[in-house]
Amino acid sequence: MLAAAASVRLSPASTTKLTFKPIHLPPLPNAGLRPLSLSARPLYHQEPFLAASRDDRAASMAPPAATADGARPVETAETARSAKIGVYFATWWALNVIFNIYNKKVLNAFPYPWLTSTLSLAAGSAIMLASWATRIAEAPQTDLDFWKALSPVAIAHTIGHVAATVSMAKVAVSFTHIIKSGEPAFSVLVSRFFLGEHFPASVYFSLLPIIGGCALAAVTELNFNMTGFMGAMISNLAFVFRNIFSKKGMKGKSVSGMNYYACLSMLSLVILLPFAFAMEGPKVWAAGWQNAVAEIGPNFVWWVAAQSVFYHLYNQVSYMSLDEISPLTFSVGNTMKRISVIVASIIIFHTPVQPINALGAAIAILGTFIYSQAKQ
Repeated sequence: MLAAAASVRLSPASTTKLTFKPIHLPPLPNAGLRPLSLSARPLYHQEPFLAASRDDRAASMAPPAATADGARPVETAETARSAKIGVYFATWWALNVIFNIYNKKVLNAFPYPWLTSTLSLAAGSAIMLASWATRIAEAPQTDLDFWKALSPVAIAHTIGHVAATVSMAKVAVSFTHIIKSGEPAFSVLVSRFFLGEHFPASVYFSLLPIIGGCALAAVTELNFNMTGFMGAMISNLAFVFRNIFSKKGMKGKSVSGMNYYACLSMLSLVILLPFAFAMEGPKVWAAGWQNAVAEIGPNFVWWVAAQSVFYHLYNQVSYMSLDEISPLTFSVGNTMKRISVIVASIIIFHTPVQPINALGAAIAILGTFIYSQAKQ
């Protein structure tokens, strides 16, 4: 029991004393005192590791230990991600180079770009339908609104795809890609005058080497063809509108990059088919096919199959890479892709290139790289 009494002297001269009365507390329960524990907290569930000793808890709060090779888990994860992006880029560039080589081989022997473009889209559509049917890839959940939003994107994609193929049929692969490196100039001009967007001065200045380099390459091209030049220019413009429509209409659509491109290919195929029949037609295709097989032999069939399949694969990988990297990294990768295609095509097809022509190409590609940096 607790009892207390005390006398307090207020001052040396004072004799008055204050006395405290005893306070009687009720007796404690017979169970006695219990030490506090986590089990006394009803809102939390006591996990086994919470009952560990203080030393164990301190050890668990310490930074993760390094692995045997000295690398920490976070560093290892970042290294793995960088390696994955590197694989994406290497695969993207390799598939693009292979496609352009076989596409040019086919067009040299079979100069019918409308059918060639149709076969590329048909191959990609068949590959993805088979992937969805066999559950290799998960089919996207789409509705009517999705396909309505995708329609203008598919129209622009179809125009750009056919125009690029027409260009490849008329001029060298390297020249087509030099002109296509001018796409950023179209992007800025369309965004500025049609959408009212404004850009910093550095972006406008970066267009000067792009435009100047493309102009220099075009003027000094030994095998210049106006149809091929215009095809590449129309392709640039169409792909700019494709990107604009895609950003505006596809916001909030939860579809992966791979499935998005698959749906885009299928809708583009539906759009392109009637125009392909109208522009060329089965009779022209049959006669051209016979001539190509007679000239090249059975390998021509493999060339057609290869260019069709690799067209879909390189585009699929590029759209998949967009899920993993930033737009700036993608732009830099696209610039490097054009360099690899230009160099590979010049070597394989023995394309004659004058020094002044090569200088124009280098200036245009450098301008594209500067633009990608200034835009971000």
